[in-house]
Amino acid sequence: MSYRSERRALFVTNVIVFALLGFRPASDRFTWLMENFPVLVAWPILWVSKDRFPLSRLVYRLFWVHALILMIGGHWTYAEVPLGFWVRDALGLARNHYDRLGHFAQGFVPAILIREFLLRKSALRGRLLLVTVVAWCLAFSAVYEFIEWWTAILTAGGATAFLGTQGDVWDTQWDMFLCTCGAIIALLTLSPLHDRSMKELETMVPS
Repeated sequence: MSYRSERRALFVTNVIVFALLGFRPASDRFTWLMENFPVLVAWPILWVSKDRFPLSRLVYRLFWVHALILMIGGHWTYAEVPLGFWVRDALGLARNHYDRLGHFAQGFVPAILIREFLLRKSALRGRLLLVTVVAWCLAFSAVYEFIEWWTAILTAGGATAFLGTQGDVWDTQWDMFLCTCGAIIALLTLSPLHDRSMKELETMVPS
């Protein structure tokens, strides 16, 4: 499949899943909207930038997966996702850990996007590049925790499902830690593949 055809297919299938999971979600509509907010923000940005700053296949594929994770979490709320209960029961865990997957992805996917942006738009390379990417991901995670906090305050506790702490007093720390782990693991495992994906992009759409 050509680059542009794949990009279009990823977008269309994401929209279809979004519509299906958005129709009568198991969660309340406010929680659904808050959980899907990152997707609703990212879609217009990716669409507007697709010609001026097209991204590598790998980044678009990762965003597709990340969007699915968010949509599923938005449909059921992270604490009630059936897959999380299955894993909990299979491994004898104390809680539904689907939200942990979401925060791991919060670092894993943006790390590659940020890496691509910095490689193409800055002189950062080597260890400084790695440290900067991880720092950006951690900063984004912290801001997201702020948003959860502010939402809880403004709604007078009405964002319990959105917060999804499940009674864990260390939930915020776990979220940021897993985001950091996701970013580091993405950089250590996907950098060679990402380099090849960017090189392929250069042959089609010069930066």
